[in-house]
Amino acid sequence: MKQTDNLSESTSFADRLGIPAPLFWGFVGLLFFMIGDGVEAGYLAPYLEGQGISSRDTALLFTIYGVTVSLSSWASGPLSDLWGPKRVMWIGLAIWGVFEIVFLTFGVAVNSYPIMLAAYTMRGFGYPLFTYGFLVWIAAATPPRQLGSAAGWFWFAFSGGLPTLGSLFASFSIPVIGEMATFWSSLALVMFGGLLALLMTHEPTGSRRLAPAGTKPATIFFSSISILWREPKTFIAMLVRVINTSSEYAFLVIMPAFFTKVIGFSLSQWLQLLSIIFLSNILVNLISGITADRLGHRTVVALFGGVGAAITVPLFYYVPQMFPGNFLIAAVMGALYGATIAAYVPLSGLVPQICPKEKAAALSALGLGAGASTWVGPAVVTWFESWRGIEGIIWIFSGLYIASALMTLVLTISPEARRYLDEAAARGDIAEEVTLGH
Repeated sequence: MKQTDNLSESTSFADRLGIPAPLFWGFVGLLFFMIGDGVEAGYLAPYLEGQGISSRDTALLFTIYGVTVSLSSWASGPLSDLWGPKRVMWIGLAIWGVFEIVFLTFGVAVNSYPIMLAAYTMRGFGYPLFTYGFLVWIAAATPPRQLGSAAGWFWFAFSGGLPTLGSLFASFSIPVIGEMATFWSSLALVMFGGLLALLMTHEPTGSRRLAPAGTKPATIFFSSISILWREPKTFIAMLVRVINTSSEYAFLVIMPAFFTKVIGFSLSQWLQLLSIIFLSNILVNLISGITADRLGHRTVVALFGGVGAAITVPLFYYVPQMFPGNFLIAAVMGALYGATIAAYVPLSGLVPQICPKEKAAALSALGLGAGASTWVGPAVVTWFESWRGIEGIIWIFSGLYIASALMTLVLTISPEARRYLDEAAARGDIAEEVTLGH
C-alpha cells in the first residue's frame, strides 16, 4: 500500500529543516509536554529530602518509577502497531495527568511516602506512551533518507523539555510562586503540550493500526520481545541505549547535593547549570542527527557518544572541585557532558534501518533501553554509592561508555536490509516499512 501523503514529496520549510511537515505540531507539542515533565527533574530529589525523605528512599522512588517507564517504553511499540500511535499518545497523556494529581494531592502535599511511591510509579507509564508513541509515528511516516534528521528533532524536543527548559522554568518559578505551585504548573504544561500535539496533528498514518490486518495482539507483543534474539543487533542497540542516559538519571539523584554542598552552588544555580547541560544536549541532538545522515550513524555514536562521554563524565565531577564556586567552569564541563550524551541520537535512525521490516518492534527494543536507563542510573547509585561514593559511580559510568562505543561498532546494516530499504524508497512505500513484516 502506497502512502498517498508521501512526506518525501514535501518541499516545505519544515522539511528543509529535516522536520516532516505533517508532523510539525506534534514536535511542538512534544516540546511543551516534556517541559512540563521536566519541571520537577532538578529539584524533586532535594525537595523530598528536605521533607524528611531519606536519600535512599528517594533513590528507590526514582528506581521503581524507572521500571514502569521502561515497561511503558517497550509497550509503546506494540501498542502503536495494534491501535495506532495517536491513540497510544492519548492514553499516555491521560495516565500522566491522573496520577500527577494523585501524586501531588495525596502524596507530596501531605508528605505520604507510600502514596508518593505508588502514584509516581503509576505515572511512569504515562510519558513513554506519549513520547515513544510519537517516535513510532515518526518512523512510520518519514522516508529513510530523513530519519536521522527527524530523530534529531525528536530528541531536540524531548531533551529541550526534560530537563533543559523544565529546569530553567523551575529555577525562575520557585522563587516567585514556591515549590508546590511549581509542581502544579508542570501539570498545566504537560496537558497543553499533549493537547496541542494531538489536536493539531492530522497526518493519517498515526491514526490507524500499523500491523497488518488479522495479526493477533499476542503475535505483535511477542515480536517486540522476540526481536531481541531473532535480530541480536537490536539487543546490542538496546544495551547501548541503556548506557546512553543512565548517568543522566543517576546525576539527577546525586548531583544536586554534590553541587550545593560540595561545590557551593545555590539550588537555583544548580537548576540553571542543569539547564545549560541540556541546552548543549538539545543543540547537539539536532546536529548529531543531521551529521549522522552524512558521516554515518555508527561513527557519531561510537566516537562522539561513547568515547566522548567516557571522558566528559569524569571531567564534570573533578574539574568543578578544582574551582569551587566557579559557575562558568562547571557550566563548560556540563555542556561538554551534555553534548556527548546527545551524540547517541543517531541510534533512533539506525535501528529502524537494521530491521526495516519490523521498525516498530525494533524501536520498542530501543524504547525498552531508554526506559531502562531511568532506573539503571538510580539503581547504580543505590547499589554502589556506599562502596566508593560519588567518585566510584563516576568511574563506573565512564567504563560503561567505553563498552557502549565498542558495542556500537557491530551495529551494521546488512546487505539484505539495505536492499529492502532501497526498494521501499523507490516504490514510496514508507508506511509499509513499519509493519511487523508478517
